Amino acid sequence: MEGSRKLFEDSVAVADPMVGDAAAIIDELRALEDRKSAIAARQARLAVALDLVRRREQAALGLPADQLGAGVGAEVALARRESPAKGSRLLGLARALVTEMPHTLAALDTGLLNEWRATLLVRETACLDAADRAAVDEELTADTGTFDGAGDRAIISAAKAAAYRHDPRSVTQRAAHAETERNVSLRPAPDTMCYLTALLPVAAGVAAYAALTRHADTAHATGDPRSRVQVMADALVERVTGTPGGITGIEVQLVMTDRTLLAGDTEPARLSGYGIVPAGWARKLVAGKGDNPEFTTWTRRLYTAPGTGELIGMDSRARLFPAGLRRFIEARDNTCRTPYCDAPIRHLDHIIPWHRGGETTAANGAGLCEACNHTKETQGWVVRPVNGPPAAIRHTLELSTPTGHSHTSTAPPLPGCGPGTNVSQPEESD
Repeated sequence: MEGSRKLFEDSVAVADPMVGDAAAIIDELRALEDRKSAIAARQARLAVALDLVRRREQAALGLPADQLGAGVGAEVALARRESPAKGSRLLGLARALVTEMPHTLAALDTGLLNEWRATLLVRETACLDAADRAAVDEELTADTGTFDGAGDRAIISAAKAAAYRHDPRSVTQRAAHAETERNVSLRPAPDTMCYLTALLPVAAGVAAYAALTRHADTAHATGDPRSRVQVMADALVERVTGTPGGITGIEVQLVMTDRTLLAGDTEPARLSGYGIVPAGWARKLVAGKGDNPEFTTWTRRLYTAPGTGELIGMDSRARLFPAGLRRFIEARDNTCRTPYCDAPIRHLDHIIPWHRGGETTAANGAGLCEACNHTKETQGWVVRPVNGPPAAIRHTLELSTPTGHSHTSTAPPLPGCGPGTNVSQPEESD
């Protein structure tokens, strides 16, 4: 860590920018941007080198060819403090740049492309075979000044056109395959809102939007006081769920302190799958006095250790059922416990595997996303619980990668118990 800090300090001006002239400030901003691109190129080469090392090691262990390289994306993610999904994308970008697109890599190395624009070129040529991709790479970036002044859209258009010229069939097949990747996703937005996003074939998307637009126009013409976009949003929810207001038989877990629920305290609550929400909003939701009076509310008590907020118990009736332990761990962990991964929990897994004597307990359980659960089983990865007295530490686990680097993850504090955050706080060591 000290060496990294010195490398950074040696690479930037030591003068206070507040006392420099405008031209010098601009020059340094450009120089730093160029350096960031060069660092990204170096990271790409290092990621590919790590991938090659891991593949050789795994092949020597006799792993099947289709399993070679397992876990490398997760290692890259931890090293770059990114989520495992982002780490896999970065590894894919690195492989494409280093092995198939040397001109794009050179443009990144010299600062003529940044990492995002290099990613766009890789993405738009992903349907091509290695030879055609290399040809597009040479056509577009052999002259390193090709993209001077070009924005994202210009780069995407140029890459699409070149890809189509070299292999129109693959581009057409890619468009047909894209329909199989249609999906719906949900992510938090500020102020107790969220983004419900659908990736659809263009005809279906346009038709859905047109139907909502017509409905909004009709409602507006008949005197509906809501704005046009509000009518469209409400109609979308009602048509999908089939009920006014969109309330269905789905369980929504809201975690708050007894003081927030009963005494008007301002300590925020936590909504599973979303994050922190204001205390007043949470009380209205529980009372059914907000926009969603159709909610039926059940209250389940959670018990925490004084000082740390470690979740240590739940109503005894809940512990009688396997589902109770699952709810307990999901309430404690909130999202995937791998450092930097905030994906929803899909698997509840033994930290020490059951076949190695691990017990089915809250202390030996952790919530993981599907990808992280599979990575945990890869050769060389070790996860163990970090023991400590309940009053000293919240539930903590340590993840060790095949290189011996260790990363710790502590369960997030519940509302009213410690810092106002809802994500694990990872630490790293060599």
